[in-house]
Amino acid sequence: MKMKSTEIGKDEVTTISGGVIIEGKLSSNGNVRIDGKVNGDINAQGSVNIGENGEVTGEMNADVINIGGKVTGTVNAKEKLVLESKSVLKGDLVTKILVIEAGAYFEGKSNMSSGGAGSSSPGKLPSNE
Repeated sequence: MKMKSTEIGKDEVTTISGGVIIEGKLSSNGNVRIDGKVNGDINAQGSVNIGENGEVTGEMNADVINIGGKVTGTVNAKEKLVLESKSVLKGDLVTKILVIEAGAYFEGKSNMSSGGAGSSSPGKLPSNE
């Protein structure tokens, strides 16, 4: 069976351990766990988990993002974003499902979209003209 290049690494987890610092863009076809520091953008086809001691400065794009540490920058989670109780997010976020645990710190704008083109904004009622 031949695998498409987009399927390679889909179930694997890339771990950036504590004490590791990455300068530059990080791209993955699978899941990423960050316990160190990343100064640059992150793009993952799977999930991104920021550990309690993890730090990211840059834009993040993934299907599911779980933040336990500190993030400075724009966060785009296609499906779900979780801000754990000790997390700090300074930047705007876009996601379908947002979970903010008690104690989490968030500074920025949030946009919860259903992802469909032409979908109405949350909280906006259709007009009867």
